[in-house]
Amino acid sequence: MDPATEHERPTKRVKRDEVGGISTSPADGDNEDSDTEEPEVAADKSMAHGSDLYLDTVNRAALDFDFEKVCSVSLSNINVYGCLVCGKYFQGRGRNSYAYAHSIHDDHHVFINLGTTKVYVLPDGYPVSDPSLEDIAFVLSPSFSPSGIASLSTGAHLSKPSYDLSSKPYTPGYVGLNDIKRNDYMNVIIHSLLHVPPLRDFLLLSRFDGKQSELVKRFAALAKKLWNPRLFKSQVSPHEFLQEVGRASGGKFRLESQGDPVEFLRWLLNELHKDLGGTRKKNSSIIFSTFQGQVRTETQQVVVRPDGSENQKPVFDIDRELKATTSPFLFLAVDLPPPPLFQDAVEKNIIPQVGIHAVLAKYDGVKTQESRGQLRRFNCEQLPPYLIVHYKRFMKNNFVEEKNPTIVNFPLKGLDLRDYLSSAGQHPSTVYDLIANVVHESVAGTTRDKENTVWKVQLRAGYGTGENEKWFQIQDLIVEEIRKEMIFLGETVIEIWERRQSRADD
Repeated sequence: MDPATEHERPTKRVKRDEVGGISTSPADGDNEDSDTEEPEVAADKSMAHGSDLYLDTVNRAALDFDFEKVCSVSLSNINVYGCLVCGKYFQGRGRNSYAYAHSIHDDHHVFINLGTTKVYVLPDGYPVSDPSLEDIAFVLSPSFSPSGIASLSTGAHLSKPSYDLSSKPYTPGYVGLNDIKRNDYMNVIIHSLLHVPPLRDFLLLSRFDGKQSELVKRFAALAKKLWNPRLFKSQVSPHEFLQEVGRASGGKFRLESQGDPVEFLRWLLNELHKDLGGTRKKNSSIIFSTFQGQVRTETQQVVVRPDGSENQKPVFDIDRELKATTSPFLFLAVDLPPPPLFQDAVEKNIIPQVGIHAVLAKYDGVKTQESRGQLRRFNCEQLPPYLIVHYKRFMKNNFVEEKNPTIVNFPLKGLDLRDYLSSAGQHPSTVYDLIANVVHESVAGTTRDKENTVWKVQLRAGYGTGENEKWFQIQDLIVEEIRKEMIFLGETVIEIWERRQSRADD
């Protein structure tokens, strides 16, 4: 179709009252374009033809709303429209806009406003309200209700898979995330946090008024896409969110280079807390109310014993000054026992193992650590509803990073932490169940900076026993169900534990 024919169409179109079809009056608030429309375009809006809406040209397979919403020509993020025929983004829809030019030059006529989800036919400029377009609006901006998300934690949605446009089944929430370049270390953190029910539900139900930061809005948008039961493709790209991460972090966390998921987790939790209006006060944001606990640290100067005995371990002396402080935490860091320096031919393939209680003993209020001339011991005063544990697996030695391969043995359910609480009797519950496990895999002798290293996350789906609980392992786009017995075999770096609702459930 040539441009001349395109401009002749409005003269052939009959009025709305003759066909009783589509409303042609501008929608309320339909002044989002900064470019002023020409009189002819405004006149076109007063006419419509029910059978001439070009809806048969819409190509859902070409649509991808995961990328940053900027014009493909001007790179502006103001008043951006998506072409529903080819999927490209263009700014504006007035006579001098890039979308208007695209509609004429490429003979593509159906566009959606990426901010309001309103659909228009260009170059004529009239709005379209048709039920057949509702699925596109939902993919662009998914919405959830309290009743709709109630089944996510129970696993009721697991029995009925969703299907994408190519009829490929997938489980909402357990879909692959694109590894755009080297962002797998961020993907595992995204998945882990978006499977923490309070944070997930807060983001899925969010209706932000524009005052929130771009980081918060994009994280919420990513959460809604990840849990969307009506995806066109059974995978999601975190590109739009990670672009904002790069900007907000000043380039510290980038797509182009491998990074540390622990550092990314620490930064993201604090940044979300701040952007959501959080303060130093307890429960001042969804981040603090979900993840924040308190730990008591006691410190004492080391005394050099006069006998010079090397076998004596420094211990706290109750007769000397003891400094005690209480501080909040968002995750607990635990140390792994050092692996043996030398192994004989028989033991060279044996991987050292340790039980989780052995490493958590750091917080029992009795075990001491010596560092820089001081003795320290730790005891938790309060544990959060969702406890994040970080195993310090990577250490730098003489400017070279080394990885501790020690395997940590832990239960999937019923981890009792009462021994690490100063007042366990006053705690609502001390028993926790695992919901997320981040593991690192690499070729022997390599660490995080090499190409042959990957991050994976193992996620609990549902709750309970039998068919209501499954475990999925996700490595970027690879999603596979995993046997529970396999979860213990990985080199765990981060875990998220869920506190049971009451002591009666212990």
